[in-house]
Amino acid sequence: MKLLSAGLTAALILAATPVMAGEQDFTLSNGTGYTIEQVYVAPSRSDDWEEDVMGADVLGDGEEVEIQFDSAENACSFDLKVVYDDGEEAVWSRLDLCTISTVSIFYNRATGATWAETD
Repeated sequence: MKLLSAGLTAALILAATPVMAGEQDFTLSNGTGYTIEQVYVAPSRSDDWEEDVMGADVLGDGEEVEIQFDSAENACSFDLKVVYDDGEEAVWSRLDLCTISTVSIFYNRATGATWAETD
């Protein structure tokens, strides 16, 4: 499992050392059948996606990544954007990360529908 961290300023960076867990920490699971090259998580109130939390890494189909926030982060409502290896994007708005521990992303090739399920 990969581990990513979100800083106090909501800039998301690859975790080099363990950080105190934030209430918003969640696992992102890729069940789309495609590789996700970029992942952005930003407070819903923000107009800026900040940085790609994956950095140089990618999230392959069937893989998951742990996204962690600094314990000082106090927002709960976040938007999530993923960019697939073919450049297509999917966005989910107003995810309450204070109550969500897992976001699983899926894609139906027959219908072209992309959706997320949360736990």
